[in-house]
Amino acid sequence: MLRDLKVVELATYIAAPGAAGILADWGAAVVKVESPEGDPMRRFFETIGSDHAANPVFELDNRGKRSVVLDIRTPAGAQALKRLVATADIFLTNVRPAALRRAGLDHETLRAAFPRLVYCSLTGYGLTGPDADKPGMDVAAFWSRAGVGALTAPKGAEPFPIRTGMGDHVTSLATVSAILAAVHERHRTGVGRLVETSLLRTGAYAIGSDLAIQLHFGKLASTRPRREAVQPLANFFQTRDGRWICLLARQGATDWPRIAAAVGRPELVDDPRFSGARARRENTAALVDILDDAFGAMDYDTAAAALDAGDITWAPWQTPRDLVQDPQAEAAGCFVETQDGRRSPAAPARFSDVEEQPRTPAPALGADTAGVLAELGYSEEEIEALRP
Repeated sequence: MLRDLKVVELATYIAAPGAAGILADWGAAVVKVESPEGDPMRRFFETIGSDHAANPVFELDNRGKRSVVLDIRTPAGAQALKRLVATADIFLTNVRPAALRRAGLDHETLRAAFPRLVYCSLTGYGLTGPDADKPGMDVAAFWSRAGVGALTAPKGAEPFPIRTGMGDHVTSLATVSAILAAVHERHRTGVGRLVETSLLRTGAYAIGSDLAIQLHFGKLASTRPRREAVQPLANFFQTRDGRWICLLARQGATDWPRIAAAVGRPELVDDPRFSGARARRENTAALVDILDDAFGAMDYDTAAAALDAGDITWAPWQTPRDLVQDPQAEAAGCFVETQDGRRSPAAPARFSDVEEQPRTPAPALGADTAGVLAELGYSEEEIEALRP
């Protein structure tokens, strides 16, 4: 889909490499520029004290790219990167602005030299304001500061960390969409622009429905335990064989009679404690207890069939181990093959009439330095001189 787009990525960790990884999955030619030390995510398992030889976390965000090692702290390295950017449509970076200015790789400098360039800056906190140059990981900027974690935790719970890369990958999606909007605009104007995304802003958008309530009313209900839920029918119930079901009643009153019938308790619809949304909210604990008993008397397969018969929105509560064995996840294209025969998470969209091909693995550090520099016109001697 994007085979005519050339991307230069000067980025580390997950959010920005993840965005470039999606572009690569969709056909863009991506060159990943790394320092002599390499992207720290290459040492992900080493950092957490594991001796795994494989690194699927790094592979996910970096498959299909070429790796070039350049030390942009040196004039020659920075100049080589500029020559590479001159051939690109998109420059994507999460390097902090001050470091980019020191290397002459800031937006103003590159825009003056390459007016068609779409320059994308992904940061923790944005490009303006008192914290613009602070480092920001997703646990800090997306999860903690944007309020995603506090909103997610049940009332009274101590803070806990987000899972690896979740906020990063949401920001990757935002970044891809913003880049492609700028590319579309360039088709009309012939001129690129600065595209700015941040973990903080994406976090605010991720909780946008709740944040809209906070902004409008000045207050917000907390996340509550099951027996204190504001909407007791939007809840979780365990079947006799120990499996949990996520139940979700749609807006309005349509689903309540169907749910009551599905669990074998149609008389509950006429119970004055549960006859309307307000009544059910006032009697949440009692209703949850009744539904606990009803689901607890059914095995999972029976409950699933009854809910499906009522056209009720529900889903199994699954672990990642369950998901990788879920035939619907397979059918929906959630996984792709890599050339070494392994499965990996797929990019979050697919296109009609585009056959999924096995993905090329992430490149070894600097594996493509000589080839890419030769394409830029560097001689063997010049390439050797650039080696760290």
